Amino acid sequence: MLSYRHAFHAGNHADVLKHYVLGLVLDYMNQKDKPYWYIDTHAGAGMYSLTEGYATQNAEFEQGIAKLMSAGNLPKPLTDFVAQIKRFNTNALDFYPGSPMVAQDFLRADDKMRLFELHPSDCKLLIENFRGQGKQVKIEMQNGFSGIKACLPPPSRRAAVLIDPPYEDKQDYQHVVNIIKDSLTRFSTGTYMVWYPILQRPEPAEMIDDLINLDLPNWLNVEMTIHEPAAEGFGMHGSGLFIVNPPWTLPKILDETMPVLTQLLALDGTASYAIDSQIV
Repeated sequence: MLSYRHAFHAGNHADVLKHYVLGLVLDYMNQKDKPYWYIDTHAGAGMYSLTEGYATQNAEFEQGIAKLMSAGNLPKPLTDFVAQIKRFNTNALDFYPGSPMVAQDFLRADDKMRLFELHPSDCKLLIENFRGQGKQVKIEMQNGFSGIKACLPPPSRRAAVLIDPPYEDKQDYQHVVNIIKDSLTRFSTGTYMVWYPILQRPEPAEMIDDLINLDLPNWLNVEMTIHEPAAEGFGMHGSGLFIVNPPWTLPKILDETMPVLTQLLALDGTASYAIDSQIV
């Protein structure tokens, strides 16, 4: 199934949460001199126009990154995230970076990026957006659920992995659990970030339960909802990130900033966030 195009949703509330936390993880990775790999299993196009094409149809960014960009007196971690998004723009909010571009902003000369994207059109755009990056960036047109296996363990024995499938196919939820289990047998000390939607159906919550039941020593789960579930039972009213081997600094930063982020992006009085973790 290749109908999903992330451009429709670029810069929405889920992107803001995902890329904000991704930046926090990579900033922590950069605190050590030793190089690392960033691996993105479902990379998308890399960069999205907010003034033309798919993103303008629903303009989901107006209820996401645009709110954050216009806010004042933000905590420093959120201020840093806004500053990063501004670097991809001039005066107006014309573009929104996907996870590969967010990650590239953190990468140092010796760090490597491995990107997987199965959709032919998005993969072509991804290659164009990273043209001229040389050997630091390698892009492959394949499903990252399969491609990640050849990347682990990375030569540097340090890696941050983002697993962000479209979940068009219900089997993706089980694919995520399987790939985390397999990846940990190949490379147990990597940091694995799993993005997921919050829906009125059981699969997302079941996936989180299955991940926790893998007996992981260190994990963190952060969720944010922005409005009450739709009466007809369809649609995404929030999203979450489940992180295996998270930075030890992450719970404190999220405790301090998630109340602000949730309040900014809330569409009604039911908006909420939750942070659960086990870090030993």
